[in-house]
Amino acid sequence: MPSPSQPGARPALLASAAAVAGLLLAGLPATVSHAADQESCRPDGLYKTAGVDVPYCSVYDADGREKMGADHQRRVIGYFTGWRTGKDGKPAYLASDIPWDKITHINYAFAHVDKGNKLSVGPDGATNAATGMTWPGVAGAEMDPALPYKGHFNLLSKFKKQHPDVKTLISVGGWAETGGYFDADGTRVNSGGFYSMATNADGSVNQAGIDTFATSAVDFIRKYGFNGVDIDYEYPTTMKDAGNPLDWSLANGRRAGLVKGYAALMKTLREKLDRAGAADGKHYLLTVAAPSSGYLLRGMETFQVQKYLDYVNIMSYDLHGAWNEYVGPNASLFDDGKDAELAAAGVYSTSQYGGIGYLNTDWAYHYFRGSMPAGRINIGLPYYTRGFKNVTGGTDGLWGKAPSTNCPAGSGLTKCGDGASGIDNLWHDLDTNGKESPAGSNPMWHAKNLEKGVVGDYVTDYGFPAGTRLTGTYARKYDSTLVAPWLWNAEKKVFLSTEDEQSVKAKADYVVDRGIGGTMVWELAGDYDWNAAKGQYEPGSTLTTAMYEKFKSASPYGAKRATTDLPSEALKIDVEFGQFPLGDSNYPISPKLKITNNTSATLPGGTEFRFDYGTSAPGNAKDQSGFGTTVIRSDHTGGNVGGLKGDYHRVSLKLPAWQSLAPGASVELDFVYYLPVSTPSNWTVTFGGKTYALAGDLARGSTVVELGGGTPTDPPTTPPPGDCTAPAWNASTEYGGGSTVSHKGRTWKAQWWTKGEEPGTTGEWGVWRDQGAC
Repeated sequence: MPSPSQPGARPALLASAAAVAGLLLAGLPATVSHAADQESCRPDGLYKTAGVDVPYCSVYDADGREKMGADHQRRVIGYFTGWRTGKDGKPAYLASDIPWDKITHINYAFAHVDKGNKLSVGPDGATNAATGMTWPGVAGAEMDPALPYKGHFNLLSKFKKQHPDVKTLISVGGWAETGGYFDADGTRVNSGGFYSMATNADGSVNQAGIDTFATSAVDFIRKYGFNGVDIDYEYPTTMKDAGNPLDWSLANGRRAGLVKGYAALMKTLREKLDRAGAADGKHYLLTVAAPSSGYLLRGMETFQVQKYLDYVNIMSYDLHGAWNEYVGPNASLFDDGKDAELAAAGVYSTSQYGGIGYLNTDWAYHYFRGSMPAGRINIGLPYYTRGFKNVTGGTDGLWGKAPSTNCPAGSGLTKCGDGASGIDNLWHDLDTNGKESPAGSNPMWHAKNLEKGVVGDYVTDYGFPAGTRLTGTYARKYDSTLVAPWLWNAEKKVFLSTEDEQSVKAKADYVVDRGIGGTMVWELAGDYDWNAAKGQYEPGSTLTTAMYEKFKSASPYGAKRATTDLPSEALKIDVEFGQFPLGDSNYPISPKLKITNNTSATLPGGTEFRFDYGTSAPGNAKDQSGFGTTVIRSDHTGGNVGGLKGDYHRVSLKLPAWQSLAPGASVELDFVYYLPVSTPSNWTVTFGGKTYALAGDLARGSTVVELGGGTPTDPPTTPPPGDCTAPAWNASTEYGGGSTVSHKGRTWKAQWWTKGEEPGTTGEWGVWRDQGAC
């Protein structure tokens, strides 16, 4: 969880007749073209289940771009929450309120993992909002009698018949239900959720639990007519005390295995959805809500699951909030070099970071761009505020401080910032003692009323007395570098971070200009319209409409991952970054890079590998193992005020001249970099005068070739004679500090006593220091 020494470590809000019949009930096409070349429609980099004819062309066009309707060139994905039913006396937001013609996808929030490791929305019944509830007398909320279920799911299916280009996904988890769920009477059941379903107590993968869940997910979307599954697992990271504090007692003991469990979960889901899609004649989507925090992502290795996903939705919000004292924007687009939380942690002053601030949407986008085409990434926008009170310093509160105060019960924190409360916290959560959690959380329609000095007639529904008056003036402020608006009440010293037409249009332009797939919104119910008759803002679709207008005539999104041409022939050479130190020990980020030759030819010494990694990290990656890792091209250098200017750093490394790599053999090298990156991509390998791509990159248009037996060149199999005067290293010899040895053509110096530790394997901070070739 967050602390001044951990910037960004903060929470987020959050093949049968029957199958065909289910599609028809949902208003979806029951037949699609089963062209032999479905591969032509597969998105660049997307994993394909072996032996399955996945009907990609039902969802994607011949360039691998998603088909969403003629006036939807980019995605507008809206989270639709199940709890705004109106049954609690507060304003309802139902499927009939969704601006169906302005969006492309709806994520229903939330389903959960039940005690039996199955996907569930709870027991059926008249009070189940998803499957049983009805709204008699509410225009637009009439049930479709042709469907065997009621509730929100009935209405979603009903409206999808009218808007067949819109896709719906069932979202599973979220902040509150990643590690448990709420039963029918609203009591939270601490079942373990994703944490125990995917990972055993000893850190091993719980494949049985994963298989049960994935099978139930397929059954669920077939039953209720969804187009796919969205996983909101918050969070499979090795960083201690990440995610909901209610989950820590179980999650922390599994940290070492969470990333492997997450990868196994996503692979299993992808394969089961592919098989179901082939049987049903429709490609099913698999997506995730992913963190944007550099702190959380540092503990997620290289986010190895991206290849299983149709697209990723970045939760690029909750970048600042009352979990600490640093007052800043909820969802800034760019860094301005002044982020007080990052400055306090030395991020700007530590040279190895390259001056890159990592609490902004642009940084998070470039993290994922390192491993995915721009079109398979969507940036997140909040339709809610976050805010503080009693703010001191800063410019109209921006980058000031909210004095430390007691934290909400159950937050797991001991020191929090002074969150805005009362009329400035309309959408507040309750802590575990049932009291208001001060957070400055409001729907944007309420924030717009505060800005206008209006007390809406709805405030009595939220417990405020009739006649409530506002104190002070909520002046709108805007920073064009950050692309961030906020409200500043100088009398109350209240800072509320907002979104409005100006910031949303600027973010939409950013999406268009960079070829990004689109946007994701949490949550649709926060959008606003002006009701002139009442003289107040109310729930509406102003911001969503602004994005739709920007996107409807935009150019097609970026469908290729690489920015330079790659070879069309690919070899079965596997590369893997693994053995990451856990949690806070993973700095500098220091995995091992393992290269495995799965061809039937020997790779000679001097074979060159090249790859790209994202500019979310500076161009100072290196190895500690004598492979001569060099950054040969950088699309961005320096800090990132106003945004990162390019996508990739291009890296070269070579097998040492004396080291060949036989068929089936592997080699490992110690790798070091200083800010998180997602899985390096666009690999090539060059030897014998020819360059190939790597099959594991899953690039569109590449063909896997086999070189045949034998050795393409005749490399030396032993190190050439040289000037190694130091004695050869021996695994059984004890060495004191200062001892020098020769090993694999290089001289090494021990930093302290050691025995049995092979030079070249102990890393930059290990016992053996490389003294150069000999």
